[in-house]
Amino acid sequence: MGRRIVLVHAHPDDETLTTGGTVAALCAAPDTAVTLVTCTLGEQGEVIPEALRGLAADGADQLGGYRIGELAAACAALGLTDHRFLGGAGRWRDSGMALAGHGVRAATPEHLHPRAFAAPGALDDQVDALVEVLAEVEPHVVVTYGADGGYGHPDHVRAHDVTVAAVARVPARLFHTVVARSSLDAGLAELAGTPGVPFRIPAPDELPSVPDAEVTTRVDVSGVREARIAAMRAHATQISVWQAGDVVAYAMSNGVAQPLLDVEEFTGPPGGLFGDVS
Repeated sequence: MGRRIVLVHAHPDDETLTTGGTVAALCAAPDTAVTLVTCTLGEQGEVIPEALRGLAADGADQLGGYRIGELAAACAALGLTDHRFLGGAGRWRDSGMALAGHGVRAATPEHLHPRAFAAPGALDDQVDALVEVLAEVEPHVVVTYGADGGYGHPDHVRAHDVTVAAVARVPARLFHTVVARSSLDAGLAELAGTPGVPFRIPAPDELPSVPDAEVTTRVDVSGVREARIAAMRAHATQISVWQAGDVVAYAMSNGVAQPLLDVEEFTGPPGGLFGDVS
């Protein structure tokens, strides 16, 4: 197949929330192979539906297995057929989040499960596992988060570190997912002007974004909106979706509204995702 791309994400649902439109558009494009690597099962996630809250880590601790099914349904909605868990399903566990002062949420060693993805000493094995995938797929493009993980989650930060190290050994065009400030502002303004949104509308600086000048690639994903909505709904333990006509809002367990944007944005080399690759 002509063009090949690998996306590296920390938990089930991240592929949909940050790159779902790009995945769906590329899966529908000719001569393009899309591979998703998910680093954990998302075992530490908070559960939105009351009937399923017993699955959580502080209950039956069965959420990871349940989220495998959610991820499979989301991939089907996006048209994605090549999905792998880094090191195999369950090799590394969701690290969770802990308060680390000044409201910053991060994992600290004393809170980590022995198999936690962000655990000290696990990096080399994780890099080796991703190198194995990259050597097999031989992607032209690899996508993951920036150095801050997008919003500071330790698993996102680790996914960045693993991916950067792996791409150093199996070179490819490396891109980081971002949201431009102007895109976020416009999306939130639309939600604020739409009656009936059931989630709290945040101030723009409550959600992560970057200055517009940092964005190097924009992908128009307006044509795959329905696939993205279906994929978000597939992750029902993690995402609530609300729609009124053309306006779509979603929220995680914190109930903070986020807009479904018609563009996905990245930082990386110039020339679009694939550059001169045809």
